[in-house]
Parts: sequence; structure tokens; C-alpha cells
Amino acid sequence: MAGAFSLATRVTLNNGLTMPQIQLGVYLMSSAEASQAVKSALDAGYRAIDSAQMYHNERDISTTPPKLASNSTYDRARASIRKSVKECGLGYIDLFLLHSPYGGKHARLESWRAVEDAIQDGEVRIGGVSNFGEKHITELLTSHPRIHPAVNQIEVHPFNTHDPLTTLCATHSIQIEAYAPLARALRMTHPTIVALAKKYACTPAQLLVRWSCQKGFVSLPKSVRKERIEENANVGGFEIEEGDMGVLGGWMRGLLLKLEGIECGGRVANGKNKKRRVQDGRKHG
Repeated sequence: MAGAFSLATRVTLNNGLTMPQIQLGVYLMSSAEASQAVKSALDAGYRAIDSAQMYHNERDISTTPPKLASNSTYDRARASIRKSVKECGLGYIDLFLLHSPYGGKHARLESWRAVEDAIQDGEVRIGGVSNFGEKHITELLTSHPRIHPAVNQIEVHPFNTHDPLTTLCATHSIQIEAYAPLARALRMTHPTIVALAKKYACTPAQLLVRWSCQKGFVSLPKSVRKERIEENANVGGFEIEEGDMGVLGGWMRGLLLKLEGIECGGRVANGKNKKRRVQDGRKHG
């Protein structure tokens, strides 16, 4: 079967390094939930955990650095990265993302310059962005950065496909990471989702994770339940037909998140402008 995706499946980034295509998201989990979910995920074979300082559960995820300070300037961003590297205890961070475009153009470009320097100094292996729209990606690329972002993490699923943005990222070899690939569990009973899940003998969640993988995205399904964590990654036993992929990607409803309207030239709240993740404490690629 083409594309028999599993927890062992990896994608190759524009810097030649690789990362797992299915990872665990821990957004809005309590400390206790995050700790147990990560344990269950690692036991199941997951090798990457997605977190951020704004989630306030990082101390319970052993391979993820503690909460960072705001980094709306180069110096603050650079200091935050150094602090993260020191506190994670691994000597480096696998993936560091600018969490959002908030702060305005100058803050975005200065923060990215700090990420570039961290990569060149060996503190970060992969740099990327999160919640960047077409405007923000174009802005960064036209600034002639020394290092192009390897990842753009956005909310993307069949109800919010961001086709122009994902096409732009693909053109520039920027890997899409799909957070909330299960549409925040708001569409599990949608008639088409239910019908296709029945057709492929899978759960609605598995259908949505499989859709992400077949689109070439890195999928970050979230669950606090051990059986769901295992189930969400078990998507290798079926393949969504081309016609059904078209149906799933054809709604274009923009259900939850619009990115192009984010300019935000004002202040950036502490701990809410960066996202980063350490995978499993070993080198990848």
C-alpha cells in the first residue's frame, strides 16, 4: 500500500534532517494529563512531542524546556533560546518555532535572526515558524534570511485547508505541521466524516490523521487517553482514495483560524511568541 504511514514514518526537511510525521500534541493539557500522555505516547512509539511555553505544562514533559520569557527583540529571543538549551539538559533543541507573527515585522525578523544564530551556534538543529500566513512567509523569505524556515505549524484539517498557504510553503520546501488535525473534535459526527470512516473501517480521528499524512503534513493529534493516543497513530491499514481526498479537502470553510489578518504591531505577551519542541533526546536525520 502506498504511504503506509506509522510512527516510524519520517519526513525530510529542507536542511536534510528528518522528523517523525506523526507526533503528540499537548495543547491545553493539565500538568498531570501532559505527564501521563507523554508517557503513554513514548510507550506507544511516539518520538516527538509538540509543546510551547504558553501551554504551561512543559515541566511535566521531561524532554521539553521550561517556559520561556518574551522574545520580541533579538536580545530577548537569543537569551530565551540559550535558557531553553541550558534547562532542557540535552545541549541542543531539535526544533524551535516562532510561535506566532505577533509583534510586527521588525520583531518577527529580529526573532528569526536570533533563531538563525542559534542554529549556527549549534543550540538549535531546526528552525521554523508557527501560525504564519502567506504575508508573513513572503515577508521572511524576501528579507533574504541566511536560513530558511524548515517548518510552518498551522491549524489545518479538511474544514480549514489553507490551500494557498500550504501551496506557498511547498513551493519553498517549508514543511507544514498540522496542529489540531482532528478539528478540535468539533466535526467527528459530520455526516461525510462518519460515512468515510465507515467506508475505510477506521475511526473519524484516524481518517483525519490519515488525511493529514496523505497531504504530506506532519500531524499532531492530541489526546490524554492511552487508547486514543495509540489509535490515532494506527493509520497504516488503509488509504483514502483520490476522490475522497478531494471531498475532504473541498469544504474550505475556514472553521477556526484565519492567519492573514494577524499583524499585531503592539506588544507581545510574555511566553506567547515562541514554540519549540525537543523530540526524544537523540539526534535525528
